[in-house]
Amino acid sequence: MKKILLILAALGVAAGTLSAAMADPASDLKQFQAFFKKKFPTVPFDQYSNGLYVLPGMDEYREQWTLINEFPPYELGLSLGKKMWDTPFKNGKTYASCFKNGGKNIAQGYPYWDEATQKVRTAEMDLMDCARSNGENFSFLSADLSKDQGPRVQLAQLTAYFYSLSQGQRIKIDLSSPGAVKAYEDGKKFWWQRRGQLNFACSNCHMDLAGKNFGGNQPLSAALGHTTAWPAQRLEWGRLETIHQRYATCNSQVRAKPFKHGSEIYNHLQLYETYMSSGLPLTAPAMRN
Repeated sequence: MKKILLILAALGVAAGTLSAAMADPASDLKQFQAFFKKKFPTVPFDQYSNGLYVLPGMDEYREQWTLINEFPPYELGLSLGKKMWDTPFKNGKTYASCFKNGGKNIAQGYPYWDEATQKVRTAEMDLMDCARSNGENFSFLSADLSKDQGPRVQLAQLTAYFYSLSQGQRIKIDLSSPGAVKAYEDGKKFWWQRRGQLNFACSNCHMDLAGKNFGGNQPLSAALGHTTAWPAQRLEWGRLETIHQRYATCNSQVRAKPFKHGSEIYNHLQLYETYMSSGLPLTAPAMRN
């Protein structure tokens, strides 16, 4: 703990590099992306979709990442996701029947605000509802996804294949309704709010400390482009995982109690964070450190 505090003092971390009380989503977006343009002026905008590997000083990590991607370890999980996607339900339909354009080139609009339910909808939620509406009872429909790794990974694999159908599409989130803006503001509040024993906000790690080694482990990624890669496979995990599992581990790392997988606050955080990456191309699934 003492070492961590000394590191923070040396780096001058102060969440609030960017004001958390910005006027509206469009203004937030402009300031958020301008922050990274100023912080890393040599990084082309589209390259933020490739994570920490494009940041200055990441040559060694980038070389390792490039070699790994010659034969991406997530290919096995992705193939299992494709098998789930293509395998007919008991009624003869498939997941493609539940989505516009058969699920192709639509993931760039997730998560989205649903007026009918007055809730943020993620891809995982729509995939799960698709299975339910077609009479299936897969384990990930009833499991506690915060605790049960097997069913959660299965869902991540399915979601990864869904996102792979939209690779290269540019993120475009619709915040035109009051409900969407309210959910966005909730996610924004979570992003900027300090929590846990380390008293960290999301912005501390992924804005203030982006590109820096924290605690001698590995460099921290930039917030810009974070959601473009998920579901992703991290080297230390060795499996595809959902972005909510990443949120949970981040909370744990700052000694804060994680929220449940699929919780409303994580949905709202995902909405905010994805909107902040508007215009970037999707790269999911991807490999990450």
